[in-house]
Amino acid sequence: MSFLDGASWQGNISLDGWRKGGGGDAPVMEPATGEELARSGRASVEDVARAAEVGADAQKEWSARAYNERSAVLRRAGQILLDNADEFSDWIVRESGGIGPKAGLEIHIAAEECFEAAALASHPTGEILRSEQPRLSFSRRVPAGVVGVIAPFNFPLILSIRSVAPALALGNAVILKPDPRTAVCGGVVLARVFEEAGVPQGVFSMLPGGADVGEALVVEPRVRVIAFTGSTAAGRAVGSLGAQHLKRVHLELGGNSALIVMADVDLEKAVSVGAFGSFMHQGQICMTTGRHVVDASIAKEYASLLAEHANHLPVGDPKSGQVALGPLIDAKQRDRVHAMVSDTVGAGATLLAGGTFEDLFYRPTVLSDVPTSSRAYCEEVFGPVAPVIAFSSLDEAVALASASPYGLSLSILSNDGLRALELASRIPTGAIHINDQTVADEPVIPFGGTGVSGNGSRMGGLANLDAYTETQWVTAQSELPTYPF
Repeated sequence: MSFLDGASWQGNISLDGWRKGGGGDAPVMEPATGEELARSGRASVEDVARAAEVGADAQKEWSARAYNERSAVLRRAGQILLDNADEFSDWIVRESGGIGPKAGLEIHIAAEECFEAAALASHPTGEILRSEQPRLSFSRRVPAGVVGVIAPFNFPLILSIRSVAPALALGNAVILKPDPRTAVCGGVVLARVFEEAGVPQGVFSMLPGGADVGEALVVEPRVRVIAFTGSTAAGRAVGSLGAQHLKRVHLELGGNSALIVMADVDLEKAVSVGAFGSFMHQGQICMTTGRHVVDASIAKEYASLLAEHANHLPVGDPKSGQVALGPLIDAKQRDRVHAMVSDTVGAGATLLAGGTFEDLFYRPTVLSDVPTSSRAYCEEVFGPVAPVIAFSSLDEAVALASASPYGLSLSILSNDGLRALELASRIPTGAIHINDQTVADEPVIPFGGTGVSGNGSRMGGLANLDAYTETQWVTAQSELPTYPF
């Protein structure tokens, strides 16, 4: 019998046990084939209120447990992920359209997120403070209470668990709303893993649903913190709504990350780095290399070699064979990508590779001579598209890389690493990678963006302490004071 025993979760949500959701159920589709893989439950607005009520009650007992008990649960969860890696990877491949190595990466990082979260539970919870009064004064961290997590489809397991695991370890209850397009690998898997690991019933709820469910989660009074990962447009709506309800909202949003390529690089290696940055997981990553800013002396050759790489990358069903790119998540996303490519070519860019598709399989695309006002250069494409633009001076490179409202990730390729670091310091961004591509994340680092890539919040590492706890001030003294009243 497989770990995901279909009898319990098929057609159900996880809310104080497996049950039918108020939104009924829906098919779990395989984008590569159009095949229905299973049925997942759909939550309603009323389910959100019920999950918050149950979670608020269950959280009290969960947070009162000794830290090492919560740590043990998180360690077990990480080990369950590793022990069932083949089964979970298969779901990631088939449901999200990711290739096998991408699925393996998700399992590895998800397990590490659990192990790192387990260590958070034993972290010091406060500090002794000075006071001008004769008393003990200290601060301490206490759980926020109920945390709402809204996760996207592209890396469904990682982008769910990176908030869920630390929030649980720090004594919170969690309500997860996975993207309904990846309800199994981004939701059901975690519900079953934490169920098996020993998270008490009610502490973790998993509610797939649409925008109405997400909105209900943001406005629910018993949910005190929202961790949202998704598009900038959706993030604006979540942030605005959260502010109206005085919620702490952590927003990790879109990107249009620049890769600056200096003239002194090994060109073949640089092109390989750039191709991976733009085409990994069909470009459906917030940190995808969205703009190749290349020294004018090598820009033409770089673009030509990048097109050669793109033309040789196999595209197809990741379940059926060795491919480099799988399908885009759905027809709406495919049509959006194609419209952006067509508009950019119409604006004057040269199409060197790709720009075509079959079903949901979009060929890796290279555009050169890209106008800075064109859609594929200015906007987040979220598809396998690599726009190339040339620069003639370092000041121009800085201006091109900085001329974006996004600020998630930046890469600079150069044989002079210190000069590259100096250059990077002139460009606003949440992450800098010297001599690597733009897509990178680890459980131990505080991850987040600037500008419209986020609201300055950070997820990961010790930043999770700020994200999922409240700071409480406490004083104590041995005798009652005398006041002149």
